Amino acid sequence: MKRVINFMGIRHAAFAVTVLLTLVSLGSLAVKGLNFGLDFTGGALIELNYEQPADLAKVRGQLAEAGYGDALVQHFGATTDVVVRLQGDDPQLGNRLAADLDKVSAEQFSVKRVEFVGPAVGEELRDQGGLGMLLALGGILIYVAFRFQWKFGFGAIVSLIHDVIVTLGVFSFFQIPFDLTVLAAVLALIGYSLNDTIVVFDRIRENFRVLRKADLIENINISTTQTLLRTLATSISTLLAVVALMVFGGENLWGFSLALFIGVTAGTYSSVYIASILLIWLKLTREDLIPPVEAEEVDDRP
Repeated sequence: MKRVINFMGIRHAAFAVTVLLTLVSLGSLAVKGLNFGLDFTGGALIELNYEQPADLAKVRGQLAEAGYGDALVQHFGATTDVVVRLQGDDPQLGNRLAADLDKVSAEQFSVKRVEFVGPAVGEELRDQGGLGMLLALGGILIYVAFRFQWKFGFGAIVSLIHDVIVTLGVFSFFQIPFDLTVLAAVLALIGYSLNDTIVVFDRIRENFRVLRKADLIENINISTTQTLLRTLATSISTLLAVVALMVFGGENLWGFSLALFIGVTAGTYSSVYIASILLIWLKLTREDLIPPVEAEEVDDRP
């Protein structure tokens, strides 16, 4: 057999890191909270098209001069397209901003679109997004519990919750805007992380049948080593695509790609050092994977 990496040899140190990251993330979420974007808080979105490439710093200065210093200004695709986001509950906020900007701006621009999201709609989107995340986690717990065994399901769901908490914690700590695209990334990373965990779990289950004399820790080390190349190939190729999005996708995709980057990294870690460690704590045995024998009915009729 090829050399087996002793992943579980540092499980106590890995657990300490897990607890630290989780506590810091939860603390940041409790103290700072998430910096919800317009999709959740309500406000106006204005897309402007300039005749020449727009200088964002200059546009921000002009908006501040017009009394809109809190506006978020980003490029939208081409350098001549600018999107402005501003929180507020006035349906005419976008039109008023465009008119006031036109008064102080020396550059010629046209208004391509103006959208408004009311506070009630934003609150509904936030609640539905959170409910969708909880339903996804619950469905995964049920699937893994039936597909493998409840101990596997518990380990998978705890590792997924860790990935979500750490991702949200980074966004909370650095107050990075959290909008619908970031929520979509969080839901996507739940599926990605589960896939990675399932691969390791499946190999652990198979090795219980093959490695008769190996204990659980040895089984996990062997199984993780056997799936390591597959895990690294998947994670690295995914991260390369995500990094390309971060570099070339523009500011609108920055939050989406950052959430995926954090989630993929955390998911690769948690599939080994959270899901597998919980199997040790729950004392998974070979007997847990043997289906119960149904008692045969005895015909005792005379």
